Amino acid sequence: MRVSLEQAIAELKNGGVVAIPTETVYGLAADATNDSALRKIFEIKQRPADHPLIVHIGDVNQVSDWATSFPEVAIKLAEAFWPGPLTLVLPAQPQVSRVVRGDEPTVALRVPNHPVALALLKHGNLSVAAPSANLFTQLSPTTAAHVEAGLGESIPVLDGGPCNVGIESTIVSVSANGLWQLLRPGMISEEEIAKVATTHHQAPFTESTDASQVVPKVPGQHALHYSPRTPLMLFKDRLSLIQESKALQAMGLSFAIMLIGDSDHVELNCQTINLPNSPDKVAELLYSSLHDLDAMKVDRLLVELPPVLPEWLAVLDRLSRAGYR
Repeated sequence: MRVSLEQAIAELKNGGVVAIPTETVYGLAADATNDSALRKIFEIKQRPADHPLIVHIGDVNQVSDWATSFPEVAIKLAEAFWPGPLTLVLPAQPQVSRVVRGDEPTVALRVPNHPVALALLKHGNLSVAAPSANLFTQLSPTTAAHVEAGLGESIPVLDGGPCNVGIESTIVSVSANGLWQLLRPGMISEEEIAKVATTHHQAPFTESTDASQVVPKVPGQHALHYSPRTPLMLFKDRLSLIQESKALQAMGLSFAIMLIGDSDHVELNCQTINLPNSPDKVAELLYSSLHDLDAMKVDRLLVELPPVLPEWLAVLDRLSRAGYR
């Protein structure tokens, strides 16, 4: 059910949920100060209650409403990347809902870089929790139609067109002492974060890490996530993918393929999506391409992985959680 900006604001203020566009993916939004509304997100998504939610705010000046500490390194990151696809995990104010925090002592915040989302936050004087508008572990939506296909047409959707980043935000935790850590890769790379932060990076979490330094739980870290309904197989090289396609054909199973980069001289007797050899473009088109493949109703999806290089880290992360090798 498509709604206007005014209708979306009214619905959120009345304790409802609305799917809203951001530059990353469409989010299932609820007033971040209304526990009853927040619980609707978990119910609709069938999401575990201990998974924290990202709070979308309209302006960096609102950080103090949510966080007890805004260290200099976090301020630098916000100045550099907000509005944009960066989420900062900071020590939470005591009044911040435990539903939002997933019982963590931290809160995840970001300012989205989408005109419709910013209009909703600013004109509505709202802060909203907005995880991806899909069932838990399934493909994230990057269009209003994806939301309706995944959650049903009874969900109010504020249509802002296709998302132009296409995968979820980079998540960085910044502790009160200024140590920072990348918790989820996104299209803002760890290298870009490090250049701006110019402070010490916290060592990766291991089982021997002191309990006081345990990494906060964040969205998108479930082993199976971002998954189409059709079983998805991942291949490090094209030759292995072609060999598997021949084996499936011999078994009488149908399949569709997603390739990255040049597909000249590749003869594949099946439906194929070919994405350009560009991390930004693949990220933008990744979920929409997987939605298209899933809609083909074949027995298997075969996906070629990009090279294991820093610029491909976010795409590799999403694909590694979407299928199996």
